[in-house]
Amino acid sequence: MNEILDSIANWLVEASDFVCGYPEFFLLIGGGLFLFIYSGAVSIRRLPWSLRALRQKQAKQSGKETGQISSLQALLSAIAATVGMGNIAGVAIALTVGGPGVIFWMWVSAIVGMSTKFFEGTLAILYKGRDANGEPQGGPMYMITQGLGPKWKPMAYAFAIFGLVGTLCFMQANQLVESVTTVFTTPAGIDNTVGLRFGMGVAIVLIVGSVILGGISRIAKLATRIVPLMVALYMLLVVVIMVLNYDKLPGIFSSIFHEAFSMKAGFGAFAFVALTGARRAAYVNEAGIGTASMMHGASRNTDPIKEGLIAMIAPLIASGVVCTLTAIPILIAGNYAGLGGDVKGLYVALGSFGQLLPGVGQYLLMAIVFFFAFSTMFSYSYYGQKCSNFLFGPKYVKYYNYYYLVMIIVAAVIPLKTLVSVMDLSFALMALCTMTTLIALSPKVKALMADYFKQK
Repeated sequence: MNEILDSIANWLVEASDFVCGYPEFFLLIGGGLFLFIYSGAVSIRRLPWSLRALRQKQAKQSGKETGQISSLQALLSAIAATVGMGNIAGVAIALTVGGPGVIFWMWVSAIVGMSTKFFEGTLAILYKGRDANGEPQGGPMYMITQGLGPKWKPMAYAFAIFGLVGTLCFMQANQLVESVTTVFTTPAGIDNTVGLRFGMGVAIVLIVGSVILGGISRIAKLATRIVPLMVALYMLLVVVIMVLNYDKLPGIFSSIFHEAFSMKAGFGAFAFVALTGARRAAYVNEAGIGTASMMHGASRNTDPIKEGLIAMIAPLIASGVVCTLTAIPILIAGNYAGLGGDVKGLYVALGSFGQLLPGVGQYLLMAIVFFFAFSTMFSYSYYGQKCSNFLFGPKYVKYYNYYYLVMIIVAAVIPLKTLVSVMDLSFALMALCTMTTLIALSPKVKALMADYFKQK
């Protein structure tokens, strides 16, 4: 029996490694590049419009309620979900594998991802549905059923099923516990026992539960406060490092651009660097996965294009700003080179900040990691609720919340390689459903774009 279970576990890991490699990369980046070109480079040409749309006050809705939160709250909640461990550990791993040039291709991927998020945000408002309680709902499930028609309903159910698994925060909970034991308990001589990890898991559940059991309004209100704060604190921390090491900055940025186009090791090496950077950014900003459209579908905004313009700001912050903030200290410290792909990225980042700000750097970064990890867990619970609502109805959503909290404790206690592979595979299948829908409905978005920008 154990041999059968081990075989299944190994198969799941191998399947996840394959599907979440180049197939998922070409799906997200290739599909995003199509949407970028088809939209007329919306993420570049219309970025000023995005910023203006974000500053505009949202008009009060008359008649029946069209959503639960504002567009700004939807954006910040989506950013809270995407700005997480991947922005720190993921960037560090990408640098150890591909060198400084990967950062440039992260920027390129962010621009492509912004176009994808534009289509996600637009379609989330254009094709809203309602649950059994009459509450407005959005996301790929409703884009599919409302936009593509009843015959596509099996794909909507498939997305929701994959979403129930993919949106569990196993990685965030596990890595948060690992970070605490690495920085605090182990140096203090405290053994890393199952009991200790269970206790930390319970503490995480108490914090997360106090937020998510209050529903989307509480999650959105907290995200509105925590996201600007955590990004600002992270930026301040990195600016201090940059000021203290200002003489190294020209060389750092020169290496990013030079290594991005370096052909000294041949075309294969160049392609590897480009693919590594673009792929990592695609995973970080989650453009094309479908998660953010569930959050923007809760917006009270009734203008699809305006919501799309606001939605596309998220990859700019997640893959553009925050990933760059992580990369600069690591590149200045230089402790990423020659470590290979098996290194734990968070350890590299903690080591870099500790080296550049001796005695306090790793602790300050840990505080940021706490913000990032918890903000992701708050927003991901909402995504799981939406999938549960679509599959089973609103009266069973509360049971999903309890299940979600129990799984956090499980993630804190046990090794997660197989479970994380299942989650990654679910994410890839969510992306397949979402990108198919976005491309199929892209003519609808383009027609709305023509009217919107002509009127404005």
